[in-house]
Amino acid sequence: MENQSNKFGLLYKVFGVLAIVLIIVVYFIPIWWVALQSHQYPKSMYPKGIRIEFKYNGVYNGCEGVQERAEITTNEGAECLVEMNAINHYIGMFPIVQGLNSRVYNKHIDGERTVVPEYWVFDTAKDGSGEDVIDPATGAAKEINVTPTYLNILNGILVNSKYIFGVLIVMIIIFIVTPKKKTTLFAFLPALLPFYFLFLYMYSMYWYGHHLDLHGGGAFAGIKPFMPTIFGHGKVAQFETVAYPYYGFGVAFLVFVVLIFAILFKRKSIALKK
Repeated sequence: MENQSNKFGLLYKVFGVLAIVLIIVVYFIPIWWVALQSHQYPKSMYPKGIRIEFKYNGVYNGCEGVQERAEITTNEGAECLVEMNAINHYIGMFPIVQGLNSRVYNKHIDGERTVVPEYWVFDTAKDGSGEDVIDPATGAAKEINVTPTYLNILNGILVNSKYIFGVLIVMIIIFIVTPKKKTTLFAFLPALLPFYFLFLYMYSMYWYGHHLDLHGGGAFAGIKPFMPTIFGHGKVAQFETVAYPYYGFGVAFLVFVVLIFAILFKRKSIALKK
């Protein structure tokens, strides 16, 4: 009985360490991808369409190199993030929050040059009569930050994801080194890693599709709030939308499976000691 307990005790620790390794790996690899396909984006130039890839720390360009003609062939991918944002902007959708992949630029705000992330949204300040307020420092209309709160929250989650992952790893270490049944909770919470992504991904898609008021409504008449395609194929205006999990989601789900086994092994080890 003691040997059996020791065997399961070793197994749950090994599985715990394996989960830590997998969590570190999954942080750096793409989890999901979304692409827009249309006749105006030929496959010779955009083999996978206007494609972006999601990681736990941000959203990245998913395009391959341009191969339309020999004279413009390049190994560098097209700027599909830029293109996707342009398409989204046209129908009134807010800019994609890119997390750690977000670029910054200088903006003149309140008389000072300030560095702002590219997803921030600005509008012109109005006076009591509805006229633009002129910034005396620039002579142009004064701009105010009107970025929705959710975009700032989402960006904060993505930018600080490395700390969130660090907390999850510490929880697993506690699970490994503490021989108590109640610490199985410290493995169960990190095990939900793939489901954290799914919740954030689906809610964010819903939010973007139901906030098309970037510039007072969509440029296409008849575009109503909608749920963007989160899995499979769909259609928005003239675009076919495609979205599927990438190999990183498989690794994230493997974290779930490994930690569930680790919890079961630990419970078995403790039960055999009684």
